[in-house]
Amino acid sequence: MPRIEEAQPKYLQIAHHIRDQILRGDLRPGDEVPSERQLAVDWSVSRPTAARALEALSHQSLVEKRQGSGTYVRGLAVNRRARELYGRAKQTGKIYTPGEYAVITSAGLLEAPEHVAEALNLAAGTRAVHRRRVTNNESGPITLSTSWFAPEVGERAPKLMDPDRIREGTLMYVENMTGRQGSYAEDRMCARLATDEEAADLQLGSGSAVLIVHHVVYDLQDRPLEFAEATYPPGRWAFEQGYPIG
Repeated sequence: MPRIEEAQPKYLQIAHHIRDQILRGDLRPGDEVPSERQLAVDWSVSRPTAARALEALSHQSLVEKRQGSGTYVRGLAVNRRARELYGRAKQTGKIYTPGEYAVITSAGLLEAPEHVAEALNLAAGTRAVHRRRVTNNESGPITLSTSWFAPEVGERAPKLMDPDRIREGTLMYVENMTGRQGSYAEDRMCARLATDEEAADLQLGSGSAVLIVHHVVYDLQDRPLEFAEATYPPGRWAFEQGYPIG
């Protein structure tokens, strides 16, 4: 059962919990979200607090209220970032929502680019394990991403070297095979013009702008476990954690 913490206002904690369900794909467009009455019972809060949580989700354009019916998830195009994919894998054992699938375009050992070697604490020129994939849904390509791992991780997790899909996702597979548990992650984001290769993979016009996310996962000993670079097309939402100010 969800629990209220004192670090944030109660309504924000409820809103963030539902938002995370939407971003993971546990709640899909058209699904009804819990009512004020149900949220008040589940979270042990007052009805006005529950109503404020739903209002916050509405202000983020994540849900819409239908008169006399209920509150429903809106049909938004959402960029699912690594943390949402990992959260879904933890919850369901599957990394993608129905209708989404990945095509592995390249897998194996490659010399790690300088920024990848630096992120994984590898010596310059080290051949690291990579998995490059294009994620699609019914509308076409939605994400291009490449995961990188130190060579010793590839020795203990051999499926990383094969172009077959890994049902539970690469990170959960690596955790299971190596015994190294992801503890926290850091993301860096920027926008730039797509390279010709990125534009072709994402079916974009030449010179299109894309969002780039560099994602580094650290284990319980603060050692880098995975470096991932994701490229997202324009026109899709990416969300950050909301927080109170003042």
